Amino acid sequence: MSTASRLQVGVDVPWVTSWSEEPMLGVGPCPSVDGAMALAQADKPGEGRPLYSRNHLFRQRKSVREMLCPMCGKPTAKGDRWSQTGRWTTAREVRDRNMGVWLPQDLKDEHPLFDAGAIAPLHRACAQRALTHCPHLKGMADRELKAFPDAWIIATLAVEARPAANFTNVPQKPVVAITFLQLIGVPDYAG
Repeated sequence: MSTASRLQVGVDVPWVTSWSEEPMLGVGPCPSVDGAMALAQADKPGEGRPLYSRNHLFRQRKSVREMLCPMCGKPTAKGDRWSQTGRWTTAREVRDRNMGVWLPQDLKDEHPLFDAGAIAPLHRACAQRALTHCPHLKGMADRELKAFPDAWIIATLAVEARPAANFTNVPQKPVVAITFLQLIGVPDYAG
């Protein structure tokens, strides 16, 4: 039997965090990625206990696609998008990690990029609250909030899912299923 937590989603626990009563459900079309096949997870935020540092699949994808703050779940606005964990890199480094397929071909190797990973930018107030309360963030060597660029690229991270055999015991063909979305900020690009 699940129990509602006393912790408040979006205040005490980041909106994007998974909860113990949100099990994996399998693979199917997902509105967070325009109906593409994606891993699915039950949606019961606030039920059970929070699984900190485990992003909920649907809420993570939605936060990146819609630029929703992972802490409170509300839209972020240009000029109020901040990253706690992202890092500066270059187009060359992204290409060297085999993620160059997502970058414009005319983007020079030296072009700076901001790799936010799977974490959408937060409102400044939410980011500061998280830095104050989150043990993981408190323990990071680099605690500086970094402004997120006004332009970005979204890359899909996917796995090959092998469905179980159907009722005729015939193996099903594997499908590519999106897991998370990765966010790469692209400052000063006029492509």
